[in-house]
Amino acid sequence: MDPVAAATPPERLLLGPGPSPVHPEVLAAQARPMIGHLDPWFLGVADEVAGMLRQVFRTQNTLTYAVSGTGSAGMETAVVNTVEPGDTVIVGVNGVFGGRIADTARRAGADVVALEEPWGRVVPPERVASALKAHPETKFVALVHAETSTGAHQPLEEVGALVAETDTLLLVDTVTGLAGVPLEVDAWHLDVVYSGTQKCLSVPPGLAPITFSPKAEAVVERRSSTVRSWYLDVEAVRRYWGAERSYHHTAPISALIGLHEGLRRVLAEGLETRWARHAEVGRLFQEHIQDRDATLLAQEGHRLPQLTSFGWPEGVDEGKLRRRLLDEHGIEVGGGLGTFAGTAWRVGLMGEGATHANVDRLLDAVDGLLER
Repeated sequence: MDPVAAATPPERLLLGPGPSPVHPEVLAAQARPMIGHLDPWFLGVADEVAGMLRQVFRTQNTLTYAVSGTGSAGMETAVVNTVEPGDTVIVGVNGVFGGRIADTARRAGADVVALEEPWGRVVPPERVASALKAHPETKFVALVHAETSTGAHQPLEEVGALVAETDTLLLVDTVTGLAGVPLEVDAWHLDVVYSGTQKCLSVPPGLAPITFSPKAEAVVERRSSTVRSWYLDVEAVRRYWGAERSYHHTAPISALIGLHEGLRRVLAEGLETRWARHAEVGRLFQEHIQDRDATLLAQEGHRLPQLTSFGWPEGVDEGKLRRRLLDEHGIEVGGGLGTFAGTAWRVGLMGEGATHANVDRLLDAVDGLLER
């Protein structure tokens, strides 16, 4: 039998909804020699990762770390540690990922009040206020800051102010938002916030940065029932990330070293500078794609710059066009999900991918394909 060849990926320009392009220095960091996950040197790296995450989240929260799993593991960590059977939670559902939060909360035994909005629109803060008035016992309100399925950019400050002086927590999905658009965990009174590494941080997928406010920590500590996940139980995991350094699971060593390098690059660029770069490049692309008769699908005034969803005019087969873009130009973009499936594209200009050169390359390739 012939030997199996080494798996060597083809060269691609990743301009889809994730993963984003990864800088060679991050890839090189992940290829450094293996070391033990309880080695004193590596524990120092983990401490530095937690410290840099606090800077990127704009928080002083002690309980800030990287979940050993993708952004979806961050979502489950946030939900299952704060919800107990019979709790009421309010979830904004305006795309795929709000729906996943609601589903996870139901699986954890919560009574979910879903605030549904058409895909592409944000959840108005006044709807949240009305729901809180009707359900004052609510354990948490959950909103998706950057909805990857639609490109909608959810405002958070007003809702944070609504819950700040109450017992209700504000839980936020910023998987596509972190380091791409402004996020102020402490200033906006956000209580449980999770993200992923493969979007605007430009680190390979596999870790989920997360932070818990002191208010959220108190909710976890007051639980009367066991967390419905052994692996994602915060009380157990925090002993590894805290002073005890007790074994819970084998940390993904190479992934955390890669995240360390990725965060180092983010902070070297400067968060405000990085936000501005994403805003400029995204605005440029959105202006020019509309010149190709495309229709932006996210609500005007609430569009993410780093993730653009748009529909092609009638007569354009988005699937065939997307496949030709990949096969003939080596550029990956995403198709639509849910109500946008079969008609839309999702273009990510995130992290290392958010450059003028990438906008030009993508638009030139699309123009050439549309002419043939």
